[in-house]
Amino acid sequence: MPFRSIVGHRSLLELLGRSVERGTLPPSLVFAGPEGVGKRLAAVSLAQALNCERPVDLRPDIRAGVGGAPTVSAASDACGECAACRRIARGVHADVLLVEPGDSGSIRIDQIRDAIDRSAYRPFEGRRRVVMIDEADALVGEAQNALLKTLEEPPSASVFVLITARPDLLLPTVRSRCHQLRFGPLSPADVAEVLIRDHDVAPADAHAAAAASGGSVGRALEENAEDAIEARDAAAKLLQNAAGAADPRRRLEGARTLVGSGDRDEVGRRLLALASLVRDLGMLAVRADERTLANADLRPQLQALLRGFDGDRAVRAFAAVDRALWALDRNASPKIVADWIALNL
Repeated sequence: MPFRSIVGHRSLLELLGRSVERGTLPPSLVFAGPEGVGKRLAAVSLAQALNCERPVDLRPDIRAGVGGAPTVSAASDACGECAACRRIARGVHADVLLVEPGDSGSIRIDQIRDAIDRSAYRPFEGRRRVVMIDEADALVGEAQNALLKTLEEPPSASVFVLITARPDLLLPTVRSRCHQLRFGPLSPADVAEVLIRDHDVAPADAHAAAAASGGSVGRALEENAEDAIEARDAAAKLLQNAAGAADPRRRLEGARTLVGSGDRDEVGRRLLALASLVRDLGMLAVRADERTLANADLRPQLQALLRGFDGDRAVRAFAAVDRALWALDRNASPKIVADWIALNL
């Protein structure tokens, strides 16, 4: 998948695209960030950009503004369709090596030695060899030490990309030899777009799963669609109750919707869905670009809730939900958390 087709992470993809185009890409990189946000996909796209047989010239589209703002500002990108791009996407290109944990859950020293040996040779068919080490935090200590010299003085035609959600588990000496790019969580709208476009998820299910995903496509795919929809429905009912009820007793009755069965994970999902809805209320209150809405399919219902939630109240409500999630993570009673948030929306 070329850089321009990746959802989210625009500034990082622009930086990578420009570096490839100008020949200034550092030879040793760490792609760090939460799980399931597209770090490995970006590494594959980087390998395609370095080895594409028919790079696409984006200059005409950038000048004409075709399709709105360009996904990347670099003037060229991989085509995604040539033989090299297709082989890289399938993981069978001779010059692109993927190293990942084995059955033991670790990346052993023999895997790294093999990668180092292969990187020392000139590319077989492409312009650059790319060694991608996925879940690099699984590297055993000996394997990390074996990498040090290569990361400090990599072969001129090779690029090493270490992909990890836990960069702090890498040795300081490894991190110091690499340029680190930090991938943040995706917006719920971006997660929903990926689910709909790439995984054929129904729009309503996609938006519901995205609201509870924490910005991770991987987590959204693991989420049960029925649970996600139920969580968002419960959060919406709580907001409707809070918007129209000033009496504390009525608000506490509405908290039962959030508690559900009382399961901690269930309450957590509903709080995440609530945070997503409250965020959207704040965006609508200040008339922000509606394309940024995480729950765009619920726009009519959200617009109706604005009568009870102006911008200031939405901000206070979002802060209250964040505090409720914090308390739930620290083992507070789900019922007490639900009662508290119902009184503080």
